[in-house]
Amino acid sequence: MPDFVDASPHKGTRTSDYDYELPEERIAQRPVEPRDASRLLVVDRRDSSITHRTFRDIAELIPAGDAIVVNTTKVFRARLLGHRESGGPAEILLLRPVNDDHYEAMIHPGGKLRPGRVVTIAPDFRVEIVDTTPRRTRIVRLHTNGDVAGTIEKYGHVPLPPYIERADESGDIARYQTVYAETVGSVAAPTAGLHFTPDLLDTLRTRGVEMANIVLHVGAGTFRPVSDEDPSQHVMHEEWCEITSDTAQQLNAVRARGNRVWAIGTTSVRTLETATDLHGTIHPYRGETSIFLRPPATLRGIDHLVTNFHLPKSTLIMLVAAFAGYDLTMQAYRTAVAEHYRFYSYGDAMCII
Repeated sequence: MPDFVDASPHKGTRTSDYDYELPEERIAQRPVEPRDASRLLVVDRRDSSITHRTFRDIAELIPAGDAIVVNTTKVFRARLLGHRESGGPAEILLLRPVNDDHYEAMIHPGGKLRPGRVVTIAPDFRVEIVDTTPRRTRIVRLHTNGDVAGTIEKYGHVPLPPYIERADESGDIARYQTVYAETVGSVAAPTAGLHFTPDLLDTLRTRGVEMANIVLHVGAGTFRPVSDEDPSQHVMHEEWCEITSDTAQQLNAVRARGNRVWAIGTTSVRTLETATDLHGTIHPYRGETSIFLRPPATLRGIDHLVTNFHLPKSTLIMLVAAFAGYDLTMQAYRTAVAEHYRFYSYGDAMCII
């Protein structure tokens, strides 16, 4: 069992508090099939108990009248592989559109791709480096004879996270995507949602569980480890999100009658907390968010959370600790490691009730 940091009396306030050891073989390289056959670690905040289930059992945990909040963003093939004018390899990860043919992007090798340089992806697809942003990403212009979005989908690769140490395959096109994905815009999947199947969603609806849709387009910055020991010094990248008026009304009505809101994934949490006031009322919202939720923050927009296991010292594990408490969160991670759960994007899930 790994040695987790006990930072008493300041537990959960320092970045190093969220470090943990994870054997490399626990990092899932491929998903399980079917989707809902993944394991589910159930953490009960009332008595700090931890039990082990299968993800499809979640239908037994969510009462009728409650609502699950899902992020309907859709991952696009944001990873472009090409060659520089010198012939050397180059990689461009598109983050978000600036206008029709300009995107913000991360590039490699950054030192060799200064403004004015061009990367060739295909004979009819070139990427020009235009500018450097204050956060050291690039503005690039996509040159193609056809539709830009269509060209990206034609030549781009599924942007699997770097800890998945293999090239993307044809199966990843559908599998690194939720079954309810609709709105194109993410460079990473909202991974807690990857466990749901159409049949499981139908079962939940039949049992009287509501489904509420939000959108947050996931950017690569969400997964960047916190490098400063003081988390307050960490700068979050903005991500675009939306809660419609209908969704806000739906969720407020759920809570008004005494039922609960279940956030499916940290992206749903961040969107809901961006739009929730100090009294717990959820408002419509459309725009950027850079919210950073960590202890001792109080989460007001959710009652339960379903999430995957996150990287050490990341903003996402800190978010989980803000909801479940630092001690219980690290206890859950310690248990997951000891019980051979599979970690990260294609791994297993945790349900915090």
